Amino acid sequence: MRAKQAEIIKALGVSADFDAETEIRKSIDFLKAYLKKNTFLKALVLGISGGQDSTLAGKLSQLAINEMRAETGDNTYQFVAVRLPYGEQADESDAMDAIAFMQADKVLRVNVQTAVDAGVAAVEANGLTVSDFNKGNIKARERMVAQYTIAGELHAAVVGTDHAAEAVTGFYTKYGDGGTDIDPLYRLDKRQGKAMLKVLQAPEHLYLKVPTADLEDNRPALPDEVALGVTYDDIDNYLEGQTISESSASKIEDWYNKTMHKRHMPITIFDNFWR
Repeated sequence: MRAKQAEIIKALGVSADFDAETEIRKSIDFLKAYLKKNTFLKALVLGISGGQDSTLAGKLSQLAINEMRAETGDNTYQFVAVRLPYGEQADESDAMDAIAFMQADKVLRVNVQTAVDAGVAAVEANGLTVSDFNKGNIKARERMVAQYTIAGELHAAVVGTDHAAEAVTGFYTKYGDGGTDIDPLYRLDKRQGKAMLKVLQAPEHLYLKVPTADLEDNRPALPDEVALGVTYDDIDNYLEGQTISESSASKIEDWYNKTMHKRHMPITIFDNFWR
């Protein structure tokens, strides 16, 4: 195994020794323990896109809430699934199928288009031009603003969808979908998450669909693998300690190195990033 590969696997907590039912139980218990520790919290909030990751995190969240209600007798615990479209989104039906699969306690909808467009216009009034890529990150951050606004009113924690195959490449928006309270999928690669959804009997089209962040107007539904230049199979194999091509391994490690800042709290004088 490559030295950098071993370092990354250890840092992200990935294990090739995987059992889907065990990891489902571990994630549910993790969410429950967080709620029990922070007794002021009465809900979990999660934005639902209709993709694999939010479908899995949402189902685990609802199962954790169901158990909290049963174990404590406190029926005020709830899971809130939030739809956060920018205008009309092509995969709306998938998102609603995911919410139905979760059997979410509460469903809210916040269209972020007005906020995103207003923010872009306010910046461009200064003579700057906001790129389509930058606007995509603004969408992700406005979605998180909405989730934290909801969480603030409901005494809730915001659940994230970050997992190892995403973390290793930094394939998320800093202070957008990367800015959450608790990440129950952390340690899992993409195929492991898929295996968990199979055990949970999720509709196949939700975990077999092509993964996409779908943030850019000019390149709608751009596949993650195209944006990254490496397949999730290669990423998963790498994270599970297998040997992959030098080209793919180098790309993964390059993504990891240049996105290090995303996996770190704001840099202070005591950190070595700036030296």
